[in-house]
Amino acid sequence: MKTPNFFIIGAPKCGTTSLAAWLSEHPQVFFSSEKEPHHFNTDQAWVLTPKRKDYEKYFTDAGSQHRAVGEGSVWYLYSKLAVPQIEQYCPEARYIVCLRNPVEMAYSLHEQQVVTGNEHIKDFAQAWKLSNARLNGEKISRWCTEPSHLAYGTACKLGEQLQRMHAIVPRDRVLPVLLDDVKENPRRVYLDILRFLALEDDGKSEFKVENTAKELRSASLRKFVLVMGWIKRMLGIRSGLGILQAIDRNNLTFRARKKMDPQLKRDLENHFSQDIVLLETLLNRDLSAWTSTGLN
Repeated sequence: MKTPNFFIIGAPKCGTTSLAAWLSEHPQVFFSSEKEPHHFNTDQAWVLTPKRKDYEKYFTDAGSQHRAVGEGSVWYLYSKLAVPQIEQYCPEARYIVCLRNPVEMAYSLHEQQVVTGNEHIKDFAQAWKLSNARLNGEKISRWCTEPSHLAYGTACKLGEQLQRMHAIVPRDRVLPVLLDDVKENPRRVYLDILRFLALEDDGKSEFKVENTAKELRSASLRKFVLVMGWIKRMLGIRSGLGILQAIDRNNLTFRARKKMDPQLKRDLENHFSQDIVLLETLLNRDLSAWTSTGLN
């Protein structure tokens, strides 16, 4: 049985869903049947697939034609244990690390957390002020599965997270991918990834964007799905008819994302300014366009 040899490890709201969808269509790639198994982030409460035997079942259909076998759990980058444990499991693993402007990421991540039911405060400005409290498990609802995912000021410090990863994994096995580049030229980014994974160009030219801005039609219906999903996991049921997923999909509407309040945006830029500088150093790239005032 084949096991994964590459991982899209984050970060959330940085284009991972689109990359996973594009790669899964490549004839030499096998992507896990569960897009985000979340098996190695054992320092977080939200571990979707705790048992190794259940995790490896996601790859049982991988064949000899699949040179690259992978998965894409976005919270692995934020986790302090995921990468070290992956290194023990697969010492030659290759990592695709999706990154974006942390200011935009925080705003988008909050919206996603509201949609998933993990976040009960719909006003981003109010939720942002509670970031530190969430790290201590405070100011959360009973529906919250992982309080640290609501600590937006910490969860979106991608420079710190990438630096921690570089201390463990040689850089030749790490491919940083900026969402800005994906938006500007997805074909070029796709080819970079294929080269990184030693795969042939399949001629792909259409790149559909996945996981756009969304909101709930009914919060109560979302809570129902959460409860049923929890019951299913407690009973050890790893598969089903997809009824819960269908309900969840029909409970979503897609829309354009509202612009952030200018003053709040400046507050976030100040908060993330040093982390952006760190990311500039790690990537050897000018990221001053990520702030309205530059990084001087």
